[in-house]
Amino acid sequence: MTETTRRFKAAAVQAEPAWLDAEAGVAKTVDLIAEAARGGASLIAFPEVWIPGYPHFLWLGAVAGQVPFVGRYHAASLAPDGDGLTTIRRAARQHGITVALGYSEKDHGSLYITQTVIAADGSVLLHRRKLKPTHVERSLFGEGDGSDLKVVDSALGRLGALNCAEHVQPLSKYALYAQNEQVHIASWPCFGLYRDLAFQLSAEANIAASQVYAIEGSAFVLMATQVISQAGIDVFASTPEQRRLLTAGGGCSRIFGPDGRTLTKDLDEGEEALVYADIDLDEIDLAKNAYDPAGHYARADATYLVHRREPRRPVVREGSPAETAFPALFPSLDDEIPEP
Repeated sequence: MTETTRRFKAAAVQAEPAWLDAEAGVAKTVDLIAEAARGGASLIAFPEVWIPGYPHFLWLGAVAGQVPFVGRYHAASLAPDGDGLTTIRRAARQHGITVALGYSEKDHGSLYITQTVIAADGSVLLHRRKLKPTHVERSLFGEGDGSDLKVVDSALGRLGALNCAEHVQPLSKYALYAQNEQVHIASWPCFGLYRDLAFQLSAEANIAASQVYAIEGSAFVLMATQVISQAGIDVFASTPEQRRLLTAGGGCSRIFGPDGRTLTKDLDEGEEALVYADIDLDEIDLAKNAYDPAGHYARADATYLVHRREPRRPVVREGSPAETAFPALFPSLDDEIPEP
């Protein structure tokens, strides 16, 4: 059984991605990992599709207008066995820090909105895909399955993760609550899209969703968000109407305690920085004494959840052995890692 550190420092990223540039994105990721380690963090959480940045082009016009971006986005996405992920895993091991990375995963011709949690020794603890891409995201990304709703043991407690609007999916949330999640990674894009046009996409609404997750799950929640600058807007927006739909800033990273308290100081929405908080897993027991909706506060005689956890595959070969676990996707880190 994994020995758990009960008290540690965690960091959540608020920063601008290297838009559509995998190499620069990996380099910036490594720099932030090093910064978090210098700041004393044992865990760092990154935003949704941090590499290669959120695909804002999906929301700025007709499907035909997406065509110039789609090939670039595929090319800048990461494969689990590629050099980019391997470099990030080596950085986690070099600096002795657990890394929760959000990125666009490339699986041959398909893309997925993926979160991979890398342990401080560079091994992979959790590899999951967003179950249902949100709205127009479905024109670019594929779906996950029930095996992607998973909480894992780690040296920092039981870790789980969701992307963006998965935090308004009650059943998906409940599946994680029921696995006794202690530290939750809430990965989000920036909130400069459709500002004042769609409140559901606003910072205010989605901060609330993340805070409610902490209260319902009695878990520490690391909310990591992107920001976008005018230079980033220029990557995606070429008309006045598109610039009206995508505005600068949009960052709101923070960390919540298991009773819903905000543990971090708010940053300016355009600021690039890490927010830090001290985590004490013993606080969870006190929070659950009030609310434990998948424990003593549940009423399974009235309502309950059926969670199918088997991976869904388009081809099942009769008589073949069971599917291998996700670590087989990632190469071994056998080479020596230089000291930081």
